[in-house]
Amino acid sequence: MVSVYLDRLGYKVETADSTGEAWTRVEADPGGYVVAVLDATMPGLSMIELALQMLRASKELRIVAASGYPVDMRVLEAVAPGRVAFLPKPFAPEMLASVVRRMLGSEEEGL
Repeated sequence: MVSVYLDRLGYKVETADSTGEAWTRVEADPGGYVVAVLDATMPGLSMIELALQMLRASKELRIVAASGYPVDMRVLEAVAPGRVAFLPKPFAPEMLASVVRRMLGSEEEGL
């Protein structure tokens, strides 16, 4: 549903079935991604481990970490201040849109 909603908002969206697949894509083209929405339930690496790898690979990438459980974001904020956000589940589509816009720096523009 996340990809469907973001696609409807006009974002180019790619999905991955596992953390390994997501990492392979970012590793192959670190500059090709602007925002990664990660789900804590993705199989493979933990969401935090994947986010750390991605943030280290790309100095421009932003991470939205989605989870129904509390997540300690301090380590991600230490590595990439201002480039990570936590999105608690369940969330409304409008909440997703708002956090993605914020990560893109376009909250005021209404994109």
